[in-house]
Amino acid sequence: MVNSTMVTEFLLLGSPDGANMSFLYFMVFLLTYLGTFLWNLLIVTVTTADKNLHIPMYFFLRNLSILDMCFISITVPNACVNSLTGNRAISVAGCATQIFLVIFCACVELLFLTIMAWDRYLAICQPLQYPTIMNPQFCVRMTLVSLLSSLVYAGVHTGNTFQLSFCRSNVVHQFFCDLPSLLKLSCSDTTRNKFLILLSAVVVWGGCFFLIVMSYICIFSTVLKFHSRESGKAFSTCTPHILVVSIFLSSATGVYLRQSATSDTLQDVVLSAFYTMVPPFLNPLIYSLRNKQVKEAVRRVIGIQLCSGK
Repeated sequence: MVNSTMVTEFLLLGSPDGANMSFLYFMVFLLTYLGTFLWNLLIVTVTTADKNLHIPMYFFLRNLSILDMCFISITVPNACVNSLTGNRAISVAGCATQIFLVIFCACVELLFLTIMAWDRYLAICQPLQYPTIMNPQFCVRMTLVSLLSSLVYAGVHTGNTFQLSFCRSNVVHQFFCDLPSLLKLSCSDTTRNKFLILLSAVVVWGGCFFLIVMSYICIFSTVLKFHSRESGKAFSTCTPHILVVSIFLSSATGVYLRQSATSDTLQDVVLSAFYTMVPPFLNPLIYSLRNKQVKEAVRRVIGIQLCSGK
């Protein structure tokens, strides 16, 4: 990696409005991070402590919350430190690690959301076969497959990126290292890298999106045959997942398929912040506010803690 580049370190973007706004950016990043971490930690605690939530749907919701805590921890704490200290430097190895982990978490999140859509399809459209198919062993295997395939996916993209030469500049116009920003800095031919991003977006992201859409087409066609009360209950379990998928896919698409030549620095920062910070922040809020079982479980767990405290 060191031999393939003339750059020994990269400089991340500081506060776009100068030093006067650094503290404001620090507070925004810090509050978003703490809110995200605490909300997701609450979901993990509740889905673990409440035995009523020990079902496949909440098994993947717990995994999603753990993943979101890791996802936002990759970029935001470092951005907070940079805003306070003004030290924008990050080593080439550190930049490669950050890119690898961001891609890995994004891919795992997409696969988890796809599995959760299929889980809802089985629960609503094939309820008799649901316990047989979605058993604990199958859930664990699907989790391991998601993690291992995402490792390969992230490794391919990261390896291809750091085979390039970076000799134009070492200033990354982002608050963290990401693929589009680094491709702009390369003095090598990046056609293959851009083609790989497009191909993976079509095959992996497009394939998952297709499976999610097909799952919900089958779900809605089945739900419309129910009575009004049963259909409302089915929709209430699907709505949070639809919102989460929409937020995540729209923000990720905006980051990786935007036109580099026409996007300015501020637009890049806003899109990347939305992609890495907003979905992890909103996921637990959407699931806890829209899901009666989660809200009731939160009350039970908090009530138990209060009683034990007395």
